[in-house]
Amino acid sequence: MQIRQKPVKRVRIEIIPMIDVIFFLLVFFMVTSLAMTRINSVKVVLPKTSGKPENIRQNIILTVRKDGTLLINKASVTLDSLGAQLVSQMQGNPQDVVVVNADEGAGYGLVVQAMDRAKQAGVHKFALAVEAGNGK
Repeated sequence: MQIRQKPVKRVRIEIIPMIDVIFFLLVFFMVTSLAMTRINSVKVVLPKTSGKPENIRQNIILTVRKDGTLLINKASVTLDSLGAQLVSQMQGNPQDVVVVNADEGAGYGLVVQAMDRAKQAGVHKFALAVEAGNGK
């Protein structure tokens, strides 16, 4: 009497489903990171320029709104407390660039005063935020 043995099946690791999962995770993280690019900014109408704006790391954003309110990284400040707030924000890296995000309708005098207070607080590098477009 002969006993038949079942043929031994070789175990395989299926790689196609793993590639699908990795691709899905890649797409998920790409879409999530694109949605987070403007998370630190406050909505203002920026002036338009004909040139292409540079990409600058935006650690500290000084926002001057049309109604005269000042914000540092979404936190409301007054003109008098602006210097102290910037000093506390720049403690980790004094070489940070302060991005001035001024509304198109904001008063020029207030923007200059805010930049002057920031300079007195020790800020040496400024960048003006603009919107790329067909300048006026």
